[in-house]
Amino acid sequence: MNKKITLGLALSLVMIASAVTFILTSFFTLQSFNEKVVDVNEKSKKYNSLNSVDAYVREHYYGDIDDQDLNYGTLKGLIEGLGDPYSKYLTPDEFEAARSDEEGSQTGLGLTLTEDSSGYIRITDILPDSPAVEEGLSNDDIIVRIDDKDVHTIGFADAMNEMQGNEGSSVKLTIRRNGIDTDYTFKRRSIDIQSVTGKMTNDYIGYIQVAGFRKNTPDQFLDQLGSLTANGAKSLIIDLRGNEGGLITALEECADPLLPEGAIATAEYKDGHTETIVYSDDNKLDLPLIVLVDKNTASTAELFAASLRDFCQAQIVGVKTRGNGTIQETEKMDDGGAIILTVAECKTAVSESYNGTGIVPDVIVENPENADNDPQFDAAVELAMTSR
Repeated sequence: MNKKITLGLALSLVMIASAVTFILTSFFTLQSFNEKVVDVNEKSKKYNSLNSVDAYVREHYYGDIDDQDLNYGTLKGLIEGLGDPYSKYLTPDEFEAARSDEEGSQTGLGLTLTEDSSGYIRITDILPDSPAVEEGLSNDDIIVRIDDKDVHTIGFADAMNEMQGNEGSSVKLTIRRNGIDTDYTFKRRSIDIQSVTGKMTNDYIGYIQVAGFRKNTPDQFLDQLGSLTANGAKSLIIDLRGNEGGLITALEECADPLLPEGAIATAEYKDGHTETIVYSDDNKLDLPLIVLVDKNTASTAELFAASLRDFCQAQIVGVKTRGNGTIQETEKMDDGGAIILTVAECKTAVSESYNGTGIVPDVIVENPENADNDPQFDAAVELAMTSR
């Protein structure tokens, strides 16, 4: 039997439905407004605190204030407040230096420097094919003056700033060797960083050391890999000790010829979605692999080691790695600086994350400090001899 609804009842039902809709909409709108008000109030408190600190510092600080340095320090402090050692703010100069390093080059003279006990600057390493090599500088030479400014007088930090300059610019250094001071004039230029070296340890074991994963690392790695296999390498030692990581794209290109086809590594982002970040094709070099790691093996280098162990049965030798299984993205800011921010956690496609825990080697071998021998390398060679 059909039931009929009167016009009055229908209008009443429509009015009730409209009222309920209005009430619910108003409730959620008010809730959203209250949340925004709380957020605005919290932000206002933060900015008021910052303004109060700024006003106090400007009124009472005894020394001179450089507003640019103060601003950079504030931005650095904001990111440091996250408590994440891998997130940071870079000043424009720091960002430019980081980009050059990522490219696998640096602008300068090709020197690695440290503060000497005398208060001057000691040369600890020199890049090949650099202006410093061409002029005959050596490790342990002492830099006493930069453009006629005494290093001891201006201090190490300011002296290091004086060493910086654009490609093509000139700098005058006074070098002290065996108590004799000699003046040199250099022209700064771009220098390729050699991040991969290799050699045959004997007739059938190849050795490749990878210092970092930069844009030019894959070409260097593939050159060494091709050379070693052409020279009869039947097993391979890959040394990642001291390698603090770098570009995942560089890792992928280096690892591809060693890995089977498929998804190798993934990343999980804040919203919970997962992406494949390392994929390998079906071309695989079938060689026994030994990987050397230490406490300074980190980030991309850890993922490289874990991938070789999980997909190539590589044996890892050394001590537990740092445990940085995260991914950072770099965002350039309007001031020319940049924010490096941790955005995801990564792992291989088959293992649990090593973030915060590190990778425990299959064969744990400690290297004594300041020792002339290398027990970790010796252990890797012994494993390679038995696995070929």
